[in-house]
Amino acid sequence: MAVLLMIAILATITMPLLQEQIAIREIDTLARRFIAHAHFARQQALHLGGSVRMIPNQDHSWDDGWIVVSGQQNKPWISQGKIEPLFFRGGGRQLIDPHTKKLGLGFNAAGAAKSAQGGFIANRMILGHSRVLGLERQLILGSGGRWRICDPARDAKRCH
Repeated sequence: MAVLLMIAILATITMPLLQEQIAIREIDTLARRFIAHAHFARQQALHLGGSVRMIPNQDHSWDDGWIVVSGQQNKPWISQGKIEPLFFRGGGRQLIDPHTKKLGLGFNAAGAAKSAQGGFIANRMILGHSRVLGLERQLILGSGGRWRICDPARDAKRCH
């Protein structure tokens, strides 16, 4: 009886920590997957010598997933489904073409991230978790096309 009581107490204490660790793993995995798909789109643009785009599955939000397409026929290469319980703050509106107002990230034949009108895109997307409210990761695309993942809870200086 005492052993069962001890196990119950330990389980009660460790369960929130375990859930937080699972949430951290989920958010880190999805952040790396998003960047890997963006790298894939860039490499395809370089390899094919044409434009390749990474666009949301639904026109209004990255939370429904994304797809990498190339050419005028929008040939699909790789995709990601819904990302629940994760979400992009603001629906991921940070990667938006200022001229067409469409979400997406495009790469030209030189591998540069460009908008549909040719403008350079350098921005960040903020990934959150619905079960652990303070948990977030910032996916930052620098002017040189380099991606980095920033955890504002640990490296606040690098996130700004």
